[in-house]
Amino acid sequence: MANKIKLKATDGTDVEFIDEMIGSGGMKDVYFSPDKSYVVAFFRDKQDANAMDRLQKITDTYSKSIFNQEGGNYWKDLYCWPTKIVQHNGKLGIVCPTYQKQFFFKVGSINNDFLGIKGAEKQGKWYASAKNMNKFLAPEEKGDWFKYIQICLRISRAVKRLHAAGLAHSDLSYKNVLIDPTTGSAAIIDIDGLVVPGKYPPDVLGTPDFIAPEVVASKHLPITDSNRKLPSIQTDRHALAVLIYMYLLYRHPIRGGKVHDLDPMKDEDLSMGIKSLFVEHPTNSSNRVKVNQLHPSSLPQGDPTKIPYTVCGPYLKVLFDRAFIDGLQSPEKRPTAGEWEDALLKTVDLLQPCQNPKCWHKWFVFDNTMRPKCPFCGTQYTTKLPVLNLYYSPRKGVFKPENYRLMVYDKQLLYQWHVNRFIYPNEKTTAEQKTPVGDFHYHNGKWILINRKLTTMYDKDVDKKIEIGEAVELTEGKKILLSTEEGGRLIIVQLVN
Repeated sequence: MANKIKLKATDGTDVEFIDEMIGSGGMKDVYFSPDKSYVVAFFRDKQDANAMDRLQKITDTYSKSIFNQEGGNYWKDLYCWPTKIVQHNGKLGIVCPTYQKQFFFKVGSINNDFLGIKGAEKQGKWYASAKNMNKFLAPEEKGDWFKYIQICLRISRAVKRLHAAGLAHSDLSYKNVLIDPTTGSAAIIDIDGLVVPGKYPPDVLGTPDFIAPEVVASKHLPITDSNRKLPSIQTDRHALAVLIYMYLLYRHPIRGGKVHDLDPMKDEDLSMGIKSLFVEHPTNSSNRVKVNQLHPSSLPQGDPTKIPYTVCGPYLKVLFDRAFIDGLQSPEKRPTAGEWEDALLKTVDLLQPCQNPKCWHKWFVFDNTMRPKCPFCGTQYTTKLPVLNLYYSPRKGVFKPENYRLMVYDKQLLYQWHVNRFIYPNEKTTAEQKTPVGDFHYHNGKWILINRKLTTMYDKDVDKKIEIGEAVELTEGKKILLSTEEGGRLIIVQLVN
């Protein structure tokens, strides 16, 4: 039977672990605590004083700045953050909470889990490939497209918070992000590798597929060379854009059909470095995906001509352009994590449920056409579809368009952040603000909005107050003032037949 080892962490607290290795990563060996509530991970190689100093900043200074502030509890589910530092038999180690149970496969792969992944951790790589999704994963593990939007939103928020603290993740990739498409959950791991301000060179350059082009192009230079590019907030922005693209489209944005060199290693460095090119570039088609080289299980998602990146909607399309056209070789032009968060939130409000019960994506983004259809299965929407165009008031009595739309579907909910432009759904959103204030229904062939909590909601067409509990029909051109308070929005209804 394995021994129980007792240690004192550097902060003086007690730490215990069972002396039986449960896992081994690229740099560390991992052991369970007796109650399995946390793990202890020891670095195999000797760490220098800089590494110790950097880890102390991560487990103390930065941990407090993130988790001990207003809304700090929100972040505990989005990171697997190291809590303590230990030393044992000449090796440096860290203590981390055990991964939450939703981040382990319950079913695994199809046909009785023939891959043997049941119980394994849900590394994001399983969900970033059409071949994996279509050929290997059990339907119960796939989730739906709405959940992948939520996953991308949570990852963007987590990265935004790191960047706000001046930190960067040296290896942001599907290897170091756990996701659960059945709940929409996500958590960033390997926090001990964060790039901390100061003279702390990163331990790794990243994971292939996610390393920024400038890092790939300069990796041959000495680490002390001023022209050598290392992991930073700007390289995180590239990796984040790749993650979002892959989780929503199940293919890579840069790996196309163009060959730059017959030597595979040189070709890889050029394709992912100085010669990198967006596979869906609007004017340069030289790196288009060669569909005849794809495995059948990678289709249709692997073919951008069948499912182009524009299916992600107008807000994400703009950011993909900035990330993979403008910012691919110009890091300063890449979208920030906060911009991804904003675009994803607006995209949520454009989602429609697919009317095909066999479509596993289950949701799609309204494409602003008169004949909306699910781009994943081709099923057309067949009833009248209300589109709510939101307007804000820069001054009393004046309303201007906000480039913000809310799509309506049966039993959809209205929230305070739809009602008032000064309320924003994030880690600081209160429980009261998360309570729905209205709901939409398709009733007797008509679309209606029922007011549940709004005290100053008006039908502006007849200048009549809509009392709590009352319903208003959504007809073409209907104007509804959601609130008379500062920041209150006006909606104008558009019906798509």
